[in-house]
Amino acid sequence: MDTTSLADLWDEVFGSQPDPDLWVVIATAVAALAAVVPQGIWRLSRNAITIAHEGGHGLVALLTGRTLTGIRLHSDTSGLTVSRGKPTGLGMILTAAAGYTAPPLLGLGGAALLAAGHITALLWLATILLVAMLVMIRNAYGALTVVLTGGTFVVVSWLAGPQVQAAFAYAVVWFLLLGGVRPAFELQTKRRRGGAGDSDADQLARLTHVPAGMWLAMFHVVSLCSLMGGGRWLLEV
Repeated sequence: MDTTSLADLWDEVFGSQPDPDLWVVIATAVAALAAVVPQGIWRLSRNAITIAHEGGHGLVALLTGRTLTGIRLHSDTSGLTVSRGKPTGLGMILTAAAGYTAPPLLGLGGAALLAAGHITALLWLATILLVAMLVMIRNAYGALTVVLTGGTFVVVSWLAGPQVQAAFAYAVVWFLLLGGVRPAFELQTKRRRGGAGDSDADQLARLTHVPAGMWLAMFHVVSLCSLMGGGRWLLEV
């Protein structure tokens, strides 16, 4: 590949693209909401939130010096991320806290990129993260889920036109922001019914001696604030 081609590729990926029309932004928000609210659709679409959830655990584990040994994604939309290292301390706390906060924070980061016009960069970055995550997947269902998700990003990034790329990117970010809110409420309901005794919030309570309810409240604050901030950025087209 010559220098000119590399420069063109750099400009395509890291350059800015024009904002879509406001109706596209609103339509993608409605589509994302339709993927989050109905229970039947949510059972399927929640798999994407689980990818972000477990990916958050894995990424923070690596950043805090832990050894990531594997990630498993299950057909009931649950997941498991296993890492080796000190069983207590800041690294373990941050790793445990990263799951429920990862989808909304990824949505917030995506909204910032879209607000700056970096639609292609967002699609490529998401693809890179999914490929990196695939390396750590340790079960067939998880691998299939990540391959299908990553494949969708690759097809849109390489074959779709600018308008389709913009609509897809906005739909993905809206879905992360909206879909990042619901799991904390689901966890709250399960805990109220006496379930989810080994949830992230309960693990954090054992690690920090801060009540699980406080950690659950933190999950709510992060997801709702991300939705408000990210939504504002997305609507400023």
